[in-house]
Amino acid sequence: MFEKEISQYEQLRKDYQAKIISKMASKEWMDYNEILFSAHSCAIEGNSFTVDDTRVLHEQGMNMIPVGRSLLECTEIADHFRAFKHIVNNLDSPFDESLLKETNRLVTAHTLPYRAPDSIAGEYTTVDMAAGDTVFGDHSILISRVPKLMESTQRAISDGQHPMVVAAKFHGYFEYLHPFRDGNGRTGRLMSNFILMQAGHPIVIIKLEERDAYISALKRIRKDGTDEFLVDFFFHTAITRMEKEIEQKARNSKPVLFF
Repeated sequence: MFEKEISQYEQLRKDYQAKIISKMASKEWMDYNEILFSAHSCAIEGNSFTVDDTRVLHEQGMNMIPVGRSLLECTEIADHFRAFKHIVNNLDSPFDESLLKETNRLVTAHTLPYRAPDSIAGEYTTVDMAAGDTVFGDHSILISRVPKLMESTQRAISDGQHPMVVAAKFHGYFEYLHPFRDGNGRTGRLMSNFILMQAGHPIVIIKLEERDAYISALKRIRKDGTDEFLVDFFFHTAITRMEKEIEQKARNSKPVLFF
């Protein structure tokens, strides 16, 4: 299953590695990904920061709050930066609950006190959860399934299953369990990209304009009991990103007339 998607993805990944990744200094490459990923991952959850706003915050810190943006939004983006750096700096860590909880702690550290002052960042929810038009299951039952999800994902990684398939499958079922009081979406996307980065793959950046298709694919897991649509979405998103950036570089490399 997914042989066609894997073949297309891997062929394009080699081209992307040669034309984009290997041509950039490692710091610039990671900064580019950190800014783009943080902007879109937080935007999916309602943050109004643009990519340019996020870049300004990344370069100048909290001393420069973009016009029209709230301090809470700035703090959310800054927390996402810290969580992203944490997973990048710990790619030799096992894929376990310790990594999961620390990622959630970092991604909600300075915003959870405003959104749920009775909760602790990085700790599982103590109440049942709902998001959008979805009411999740009994929180204690769902949380009890987290260790098995982490173990089965680590086993899939160790068994050599394709990283994109593993990342998508983990993400779908993690969001199904929704074990934290806040930050489940951001945490899930960070953890999925940990799987990809650990395997040396480019990260998947789900853009704000893809939100509806993304949410629809997630819902199919609960509705139809299949993660096929989410795996396909992950491949499509990754392939589209690589194609567009290769095309953009080629276009921007063409000679132009200055006068």
